[in-house]
Amino acid sequence: MFLAILFACTIAAFTVSAVSGGGAGLVLMPVLRAGLPMAQVPVALSLGSAVSSLTRIGVFVRHTHWGVVRWFVPSSLPGALLGAWLLQRASSAYAELAVGVFLVANLPMLWRKPRAVVAKRPPARGLLTLIGFVAGFVSGFTGAVGLLFNGFYLQQGLSREQLVATRAANEIALHIVKLILYAYFGLVTNEAMVAGAVLGAAAVVATLAARYVLPLLSESVFRRVGYASMVVAGMAMLDGSTSDLAAHHGVALHASRVPGGLDARVMGFGREAMLEFRRSEPMEVEYEVMLADLPEHVRARAERLAEGADRVMVEVVQSLTHRAFEVHVWRDGVVAKYTL
Repeated sequence: MFLAILFACTIAAFTVSAVSGGGAGLVLMPVLRAGLPMAQVPVALSLGSAVSSLTRIGVFVRHTHWGVVRWFVPSSLPGALLGAWLLQRASSAYAELAVGVFLVANLPMLWRKPRAVVAKRPPARGLLTLIGFVAGFVSGFTGAVGLLFNGFYLQQGLSREQLVATRAANEIALHIVKLILYAYFGLVTNEAMVAGAVLGAAAVVATLAARYVLPLLSESVFRRVGYASMVVAGMAMLDGSTSDLAAHHGVALHASRVPGGLDARVMGFGREAMLEFRRSEPMEVEYEVMLADLPEHVRARAERLAEGADRVMVEVVQSLTHRAFEVHVWRDGVVAKYTL
């Protein structure tokens, strides 16, 4: 079932990306995440994108801007090495969170009016080298670059056909190198290879289908559809990654009604805090600290109160207007509370 859904989503995503300038890989991330661990998602994306790039090169090779390719590709390869190395060490949930933030950041593009861009000068070699390195790093870490660098391509005055062909030529070597690096770092699994093969097959179908779909819709509509898909995918990824991170760090929230208000206990990262909401009082936050963390003049008084105690707990009580300290002292099963 997962592979069937992936195949259908891939056809739709790559068809839309044919005129939106890319973004299929980023849109497909949450779909892949449903069936693969996050660390294997870039592997499947790279395999499928490599097949897609080969197909597009075969169709649009005569439109390739080789001046861009000559400076872009060599610098993108070390960037991909750094990204793949980081993927091996970074938490998959953090990677998903970062990509989700990037995707949602495309929300303003839904209302931005598309405009034609004409290059005023040939591409600068230094800029091409820098863009190539950054693109390689992002691609190595996430498995896709999407629409991130399309503005740069358009600034060079590339037509739609030139953009598609040049991107394909730039990325085919990048995808192959990434797959080699992923295999070296032990990230390639049978499941990732099968998912990548499904992506590749669907990408070929989408490239052929795009020839018939493109004349029916304007470029403006397709661009907005592409951005909308990225935003929706980003929201899904943020939801999944925040849930994973909350579980990993023990983050939880428990709320309960009390006379006159509400108490909320927040836990995470080995710490705990209590938020007190009262209708007639300012909100207060309470959290436990060690005696050694208290200000010097408060610590001396707290230590005197704690002498000979069976147990001592110190809490900070913070509101918008003041801060106080509560010292809880247990002696012979009886607890006494002091406010400092």
